[in-house]
Amino acid sequence: MNGRELVSSPSRHPRSAAIDANHFVLTFENNRLASELFGQFDQNLKLLEERLHIDARARGNSVSISGDVLATNQARRALDFLYERLQKGGSVETSDVEGAIRMAVAADDQLTLPTLERKAKLSMAQISTRKKTIQARTPTQDAYMRALERSELVFGVGPAGTGKTYLAVAHAAQLLERGAVDRIILSRPAVEAGERLGFLPGDMKEKVDPYLRPLYDALYDMIPGDKVERAITAGVIEIAPLAFMRGRTLANAAVILDEAQNTTSMQMKMFLTRLGENARMIITGDPSQVDLPRGVKSGLVEALQVLKGVEGISVVRFKDTDVVRHPLVGRIVQAYDAQYAVHEESEEADR
Repeated sequence: MNGRELVSSPSRHPRSAAIDANHFVLTFENNRLASELFGQFDQNLKLLEERLHIDARARGNSVSISGDVLATNQARRALDFLYERLQKGGSVETSDVEGAIRMAVAADDQLTLPTLERKAKLSMAQISTRKKTIQARTPTQDAYMRALERSELVFGVGPAGTGKTYLAVAHAAQLLERGAVDRIILSRPAVEAGERLGFLPGDMKEKVDPYLRPLYDALYDMIPGDKVERAITAGVIEIAPLAFMRGRTLANAAVILDEAQNTTSMQMKMFLTRLGENARMIITGDPSQVDLPRGVKSGLVEALQVLKGVEGISVVRFKDTDVVRHPLVGRIVQAYDAQYAVHEESEEADR
């Protein structure tokens, strides 16, 4: 609820008056929420204009939208969804507007996602914990969140900034709060794990903390800090390097392996076969960011090939268009991908 009260209104949806096929006016009953929806200095409407190539002009609690028929309808669905979010006590940030636009466009691209209703309204998958509710911001995130609910083993692969690790931790926290699992186990391969951890100062937790910091950051976003500390002390949340998983059976747990592209084939097989009764396993990684020594095949890449089509396993592939960090991150990923493609073509030609 983010500390906000629910807002009652004569109508939970905006009134729409069509002027012609390319122009209509949306009127929102609650002036304060309309102001939040439009954003400071109408920045959210400007973002709609930029992304959808429409004209959006606010006047009081109404907004006049004109442009291509398809784009104006996408803007209508996005604004309707965001207004409903505000009515439920949520907030609307720039990233939320970006997400609503992506989902509205996806609906008209006829993506086969069960959460998209093309002609009516947007409905995005969400993960809820006591501290935070997260909604999908891209169609792939939507598919990923649904796969996490449906499958016992999920691979989330793709570039940095797409939310694959963050959403995995959020889902694990949700399962723990529901009582669906008894504990959360977070793991990451340290490329030199096993040999050099012994030379680092401190106890085991202090040795592996630098490798697992992103997982901690996500945990603290989902669960109050004092509860995280108590859960770690009690073993309800366990932080363990991959090298220490051998010989264990992980039952009644949500198990996350992050940065899985840096596992060897043997490590990946070992980890996958730790899956015990009533356990959910989530494996995330970016096959384009392998840090293993030259000539060592990534266990993640191999697993995606070997396990293709195996019942009970879901694979969700993120792309640069799914990056939800700063928009520049998406363009950086695109530039690197283009360079890698040129390099691979050059190597192929030299053979």
